[in-house]
Amino acid sequence: MIKYIKNMKMLQKVAISLLICPVLALAPGCATKKPAKSNYVMFPAPPDEPRIQYLWSFGSETELGGRGRFNEFIVGEESLYRPITKPYGVAIKAGKIYVCDTQAGNVSIADLKTRRMRYIKPVGQAALKLPVGVAVDNDGTIYVTDTGREQVLVFDQQGNLLHTLGQKGEMKPAGIALHENKIFVTDAKNSSVRIYDKTTRQLIRTLPENETDEKKRLFMPTNIAVDSKGEIVVSDTGGFAVKIYDAEGKHVRTLGELGVSPGQFAMPKGVGVDGQGRVYVLDAAAPVIQMFDAEGRLLMYFGEPQSSGPGGLWLPAGLAVDQDNLSYFQKYVAPGYKLDYIILVTNQVGPRKVSVYGFITKT
Repeated sequence: MIKYIKNMKMLQKVAISLLICPVLALAPGCATKKPAKSNYVMFPAPPDEPRIQYLWSFGSETELGGRGRFNEFIVGEESLYRPITKPYGVAIKAGKIYVCDTQAGNVSIADLKTRRMRYIKPVGQAALKLPVGVAVDNDGTIYVTDTGREQVLVFDQQGNLLHTLGQKGEMKPAGIALHENKIFVTDAKNSSVRIYDKTTRQLIRTLPENETDEKKRLFMPTNIAVDSKGEIVVSDTGGFAVKIYDAEGKHVRTLGELGVSPGQFAMPKGVGVDGQGRVYVLDAAAPVIQMFDAEGRLLMYFGEPQSSGPGGLWLPAGLAVDQDNLSYFQKYVAPGYKLDYIILVTNQVGPRKVSVYGFITKT
């Protein structure tokens, strides 16, 4: 009997530990725990002064700090796993990260405040087929390019379809960007950028117009970004380069050419511009992110998977640069540095579906 009581007490201790450990492991915030000092991933490598730091990544709601399936089992809450399967376009606005999931046919919205995730996955006539690019307006309106539907779909904050741009067979939209009262959409079918009026939703013009110079024309444009001056940065995947045009559509410069050396591209896709005019170009084939100054000079590159640890890229696709949501990520920054910009990148394979990097400077 004494032996039986001792065994029962041991079983009780084991049972309690099994209950407590998952709760602690899945408690809100644990999944986004600040890394130990020795785990900071910086670019370039020492002894050079770091400019980019890998900060954090996630691939499902549990990695946002959601409580997950254990709570569903214990207290009957809805499962919070909600994965991202094959992401492409990414955007961030007002503490929410928006990700186009090409395999699941939805837009995942990760709320950094509540650490919860929800999907925009309409059915029927509004259903998404192959969502690729996403942009979010200041009022919360969500613009999604759907290559399968050959349209741009416009949703409200709740995911209700408001409008569509384009007719079937008219274009093959991929990247999308918003600037002032204009919508910029890359069109791989017609090798151009289509510019719409945001209010009337009417096509204003396309660019480049009647361009024959190979360094200025577009071959297969995919991703796009527009800077604060209205300059249009286009990733010309088919041309193995990035083309930059001014607000009037005049070609300003071309970055890169076909190749695998620094300053060259094999498969340029995601692009972004920060407030200092630095251009970030994601090369999906390399895979690295190259950073150029406002004059087009190569500054550095980062993200090579074989030498970057958790900061490595794995079949990357989309990229976005942001300065308005820094408060959610400053806690990950190494001591003695502050965050100037964040760079969000989607990886189509591996567990880190969305990785966040920071452009950092010394405090």
